[in-house]
This record gives sequence, structure tokens and C-alpha cells, in this order.
Amino acid sequence: MVRANGAVSLRELARVVQTSEVTVRRDVRALEAEGLLDRRHGGAVLPGGFTRESGFPQKSHLATAEKTAIADVAASLVEEGEAVVVGAGTTTQELARRLARVPGLTVVTNSLLVAQALAHANRVEVVMTGGTLRGSNYALVGSGAEQSLQGLRVSRAFLSGSGLTAERGLSTSNMLSASVDRALVQAAAEVVVLADHTKLGTDTMFQTVPTDVMTRLVTDEPPPHDDRAATELQALADQGVQITVAGAAAAGAVDGMQGRRPRRESPLPVQRRGAPTAQLRSAPASMLEQQAGERARVADMRRR
Repeated sequence: MVRANGAVSLRELARVVQTSEVTVRRDVRALEAEGLLDRRHGGAVLPGGFTRESGFPQKSHLATAEKTAIADVAASLVEEGEAVVVGAGTTTQELARRLARVPGLTVVTNSLLVAQALAHANRVEVVMTGGTLRGSNYALVGSGAEQSLQGLRVSRAFLSGSGLTAERGLSTSNMLSASVDRALVQAAAEVVVLADHTKLGTDTMFQTVPTDVMTRLVTDEPPPHDDRAATELQALADQGVQITVAGAAAAGAVDGMQGRRPRRESPLPVQRRGAPTAQLRSAPASMLEQQAGERARVADMRRR
């Protein structure tokens, strides 16, 4: 399956072979030891490490539920009449489908998939960059794309990537895509990174968004056994990145951390192995007050 698709999720493997994800995870670990594949959080890919990048068909089948939840939360951050930039990726494509309902919005993008999702939104203006089409992810790249972004200024940028660590920030496996993403970052007052838990702790070749440039990370809640993802979330919070956990939104705890830089006295609580979920969502009183204000603002936007 990995040879045919380039990547596969543990959930899909467990469904196909009719066994548990725990068993599949053990077998994938054995296959990695034989050099037949590389493990990733939530799945496996063909060997290639830093340089290999899965194409759109493979990425679109990984962590689909998580990407949907992340897109829902990210869309709630966008207000009527805003101008934003949206980068290429399967998660940002999900976001674009929800932005179609925001009136008066202007979206600048280098992604054909994002533009397609917004094509029939009569209250949203779509501005596309120039550039050369990169077929593997349906994105415009190269000097034409970068030059078209010069002099642009928008309120925030929404970007995804192949990996995210506290040490290097967001990264991708392709040099041309990374260069355009950096140009998108330069055009925005705030940078929102969309990355599901399978990207946390993964480092790829080209840095796109350094940690100190990230304003907010929207992610999903890591599984209890995923200590590496929880550790990366803690490290990102320690560096002042606002962490919004999509899985916690339904329970009323939208933000794991709302502090602005350099507020490091309120780090994101990390869920340890065997710890109850409530511990992950605990927060100081001042943080809860900020969360309540955020939820009220989001609720008001939805009513409107």
C-alpha cells in the first residue's frame, strides 16, 4: 500500500487488515527496521527522510478528520471584510471551503485547490499569484509567484507544511514551495500555522515559518500515547506561540494557550501517558477569562 500510494495512515492499515492500530504500529516499526518504510505520526511513508514529499492524492487521505476540525477552528478566526493569504495544502483547502461563507473576504493564494474551493463564493474575492504550476500539489511557485506578492499587506496568513518542530518551526520538503511560503509570510501581520498532530515533531528540509514568526498554531489533540507531539506543543507554547487545540473546542476549551509573547509563565499543560484529558485542558484563571472572551467573539460571529 505504501509503494502504491506513497503514504498510508495507521487507521487505514488497521481497517484493511482488520486488526488494532496498536498491532499495526508494532508491525510498521518492524518494517521500518528492515528499511522498507519510514514511520510518521499516524502513518508511514516510503523511505526518503528529509527530501521526499508525498503528492496531493496521498496527503488527502491522511488525518482527514483532524484536518476538518482544524479548518473549522481556523475559519472562526476570520472576520467579515478581512484580507488574508492562504497557502497550498490539503488542510488549507479545507479551510477555503469554510471561508466561502465569510462575506466581504479577500483571499490571496498560490493554490489552485484553494481558488477552486472559493470559485463560486459570490461574496469572496480571490486573488491568485502568478508563477509556474507545480502539479504535485496544484500550487503556483517560482519567481513569478514571489514577485506578485511584493508590496502586499494583509491581516493574517494561513499556512500548512510537511513538518513542525519548536526548534525550526514549519518546514516543507520542496525548495520552490518553501520560497513562496516565505513570501506569503512576509505579506501578513499575523501568521497562523495549520498542522495536525501527525506533523508535530517531524522535521523536513526547507524551513518556511520560524517559530518566532508564528503567531498561532491550530492543531488537534494528540493521542494519549503520542509523547513526542505533546512535548513539541509544550515547547512551542514555551516560546510564546498561541496554541489552539481543535479537539478541545467542542468541549468549550478552545485555546490551550492565549498568552502573547513573551508570556511564558502560563505554558500549555502537557498530557502525559495515562494522564486524564482534563489535565490537558486545565488553565490559570486569567487564561480562562481570555478563552471566554474568545468564545463569545466566535459565537457572535456565527450568529451574524
